[in-house]
Amino acid sequence: MTGRKLMEELYEAERRLQAAQLAGDVEELDRLLHEDLVFTGPPDGGFHPGAKRLDLENHRSRTQVMTKVAEEDLAVVISGSTGVTCFLGTLEGTFAGEPFSGRLRYTRTWVHTDEYGWRILAAHAGPA
Repeated sequence: MTGRKLMEELYEAERRLQAAQLAGDVEELDRLLHEDLVFTGPPDGGFHPGAKRLDLENHRSRTQVMTKVAEEDLAVVISGSTGVTCFLGTLEGTFAGEPFSGRLRYTRTWVHTDEYGWRILAAHAGPA
């Protein structure tokens, strides 16, 4: 697969992720999140191994409900079968019934395989 094709697919995967977050689409999130996903960042700035299970459960149970995912900027870098997306945007919703809103910057590390395509292996978020 060409580098250009991989880059197009990574942009598409990032946008599918955003749409799945907004829709609470657990099946799509399951496809896009690597089994070994780790996350660092809000709400406590900590390191969260096993993030895929927690993220899927929060969407499935509606503990987390997104009402806005507005991308302002998106940059993509690819090296071999590894990609990085740098997202800047506004997120709004509720978590455990409490409203939240923030302008955040996400850095996501993706891995590509023939079996799954692009999947997020690691993510970090912080205020923008």
